[in-house]
Amino acid sequence: MNDKQVLRDLASRVMEIANSPDMQEKRRLWRLQNSFKCPQPLIYLRAYAFDEAFDPSVLKCSDPMLRRYEKTLHESIYRSTLGDDFVIEPWVTLSANYRMVNNQRWGVALGMSAKTRVGGAAAFAPILKEDEEDFSCLKPSPYEIDEEKTAQNYEKLTDAFGDTMPVYLSKEGPFGMWNGDISTDIAKICGLERLMWDVYDRPEWLHSLLAFMRDTILENHRQAEAAGGFSLADHQNQCIPYAEELDDPNPGVTGVPRKKLWRFLAAQEFTSFSPSMFWEFILQYQKPIMEEFGMCAYGCCENLTDVIPYLRRIKNLRRIAVSPFADARKCAEQIGKDYILSFRPNPSLMVANGLDEDLVRRYMREHFDIFKENGNYFDITLKDVETVSNHPENIKRWTEIVREEIVRAFG
Repeated sequence: MNDKQVLRDLASRVMEIANSPDMQEKRRLWRLQNSFKCPQPLIYLRAYAFDEAFDPSVLKCSDPMLRRYEKTLHESIYRSTLGDDFVIEPWVTLSANYRMVNNQRWGVALGMSAKTRVGGAAAFAPILKEDEEDFSCLKPSPYEIDEEKTAQNYEKLTDAFGDTMPVYLSKEGPFGMWNGDISTDIAKICGLERLMWDVYDRPEWLHSLLAFMRDTILENHRQAEAAGGFSLADHQNQCIPYAEELDDPNPGVTGVPRKKLWRFLAAQEFTSFSPSMFWEFILQYQKPIMEEFGMCAYGCCENLTDVIPYLRRIKNLRRIAVSPFADARKCAEQIGKDYILSFRPNPSLMVANGLDEDLVRRYMREHFDIFKENGNYFDITLKDVETVSNHPENIKRWTEIVREEIVRAFG
């Protein structure tokens, strides 16, 4: 069987799932959920140690690019069996290639040190030397698509999929998701430890760098919008981006303004900063980026407990993350009915070290009670599951338990 037939067979199965009544119902529920109207909280499995459930020997495509898409299709089929409220969409996405200085979004390579083992940790490898004042080495390029390379990839992929599944060509630019939150890149530019000293040793210099990064991202987004680079498939909210206030994700609607889209930002690297410094040295620079979009979601793994008063300054904020490191009660009290609370249970307690069903039930009941007391609208995101101790079946069972507890608590 050739690569094209492999992809088309899998794509046909995914299209059937994506267009099923079950997925249509999930889309309807997320529209309600993100608009404060869903009668029960929804479940989103963001991470579930897929590689511990997947046998790579089933992959048949010989072409490396097509092989990656083959695995993605297998994952879509697998996750449709897990029982959560994730929405599988009827298209695959290809990102455009962009013309950039040295093929890097800041003109220089931002990276981390080598990992000592697969799945291990890496250290920051800053590109600015300690106490270096000049950051002119940062040379971001204007928004410009490399049409030749992009066309080659697009033609290859559309030829492979044929009529079985649409290929969406994303042209939003190089500053989406993590690349556009400032926080992720500035820690790579300066180094996290140096950044924490800079707020004391050279705050004006740091403000200049932050302003430069903010203005670069804003200008790139503006240019992308002017060029018709955004589509309704470019929603980002680190969840399922349906809401009554915004149009549904749709790759066929292009040239849309940012005001019609979700945007997600976070500042994990600033989690240990005081609330006032969090505002001064990151959030005030992120705020104008977010406010160019229709609605935004904030927070990933960081503890946002003490900065929620500052997050309230974001006029289009809709979702706030409550991570395992946060004080759930204090967050719930501050969030109230004003925002959707994105509850992120501790993956280590949930499934990483085995599945203790009684513990999961107690954990959920405790938090559900807190959220009910405070009238919160919330959903449940299981993320950062790096391992399930080679028991992938526990993910599905965990979802069943949480679903049972939702019914018990909310009818």
